[in-house]
Amino acid sequence: MGLRKFVDKIKPTFSEGGKLSFLHSTFEGFETFLFVPNTTTAKGAHIRDCNDIKRVMIVVVLALIPTMLFGMYNVGYQAQLSGCPELADAGVMALFWYGFLKVLPTIIVSYVVGLGIEFTFAQKRKHEINEGFLVTGLLIPLVMPVSTPLWIVALSTAFAVIIGKEVFGGTGMNVFNPALLARAFAFFAYTPQMSGEKVWYTVDGQTGATALEQLSTYEAGAELPYSLSDAFFGFMPGSVGETSTCAILIGAAILLFTGVASWRIMLSVFVGGLAFGYLFDVAGMTEFPAYYHLLVGGFAFGAVFMATDPVTSAQTNTGKWIYGFMVGALAILIRVVNPAYPEGMMLSILFMNALAPLIDYFVVERNIARRKKLIKNVK
Repeated sequence: MGLRKFVDKIKPTFSEGGKLSFLHSTFEGFETFLFVPNTTTAKGAHIRDCNDIKRVMIVVVLALIPTMLFGMYNVGYQAQLSGCPELADAGVMALFWYGFLKVLPTIIVSYVVGLGIEFTFAQKRKHEINEGFLVTGLLIPLVMPVSTPLWIVALSTAFAVIIGKEVFGGTGMNVFNPALLARAFAFFAYTPQMSGEKVWYTVDGQTGATALEQLSTYEAGAELPYSLSDAFFGFMPGSVGETSTCAILIGAAILLFTGVASWRIMLSVFVGGLAFGYLFDVAGMTEFPAYYHLLVGGFAFGAVFMATDPVTSAQTNTGKWIYGFMVGALAILIRVVNPAYPEGMMLSILFMNALAPLIDYFVVERNIARRKKLIKNVK
């Protein structure tokens, strides 16, 4: 293969003793992105597989593509609904192209800033390039409103990578989901651009309440702001990747089929959210059907792509059920009880990220105690 021969030819230049040996980590990062590493573990019990972390991350990126593509189209569609003159008679491709040009700069900024920081840290530490940002770099634009200024995206990305990952040692050592940390930073530092009644999401100078904001002011007997089909297919305002539950479920199917994500966490998040949604519905604290909570806002996106992060979620099977249920339940609790945070999913997942190790600790300790009791009974 020509590309393989070319990489092998220039490899000595970046290896120890070569002219560009100080860029060895960067070169290795690109090489392992293009080709599966040809090294294996020398000792210890390890599963040997052709799929390394980069390949797993690429599967997640592929699962995100349906939500990204629909999100781009929806940006144009929402712009058309709000009366954008240039889109008055636009067709599907024209609407998609409009959204594509709005979202693409955010994706570029996210990857350039994030990868730039990760490459710098890898070079300084003489470590391999961390693979995690392949996913994080796409997640960050998808959880932001399309109107978010690029400088806020850049600052949020830098905060997520430096404070959320590198200070803990890089990918695999972080406590919190980096993409959600980026959104949390933007949300608390620049709230008007991220939440509230007047989030800009369509055309320059135009504003409008998000779907969750409209639901929070919904009164019984009135017509719901969005039909069930619009809520499911995603024809409503919101962050780029969170509006279409249908596209998100396609991504979920890819993750579950490939075994990349935990079905226990996904299922328990939806069960927890639905259970608390019905609880508040019965208590008269909400005036709309409980299942709307699962379709509107970032609930489905968080359940599929955020809560299932293998690094920041629970590791034990029992812990995954507890962790997922609490993520869904807390998200609805925050939405209903605290009107200052109509979304809820972001704070819920970050809070449970912090509790995930504790959940696993108690699950393991319980199993140890149970086995000790069995041994004692046998004797």
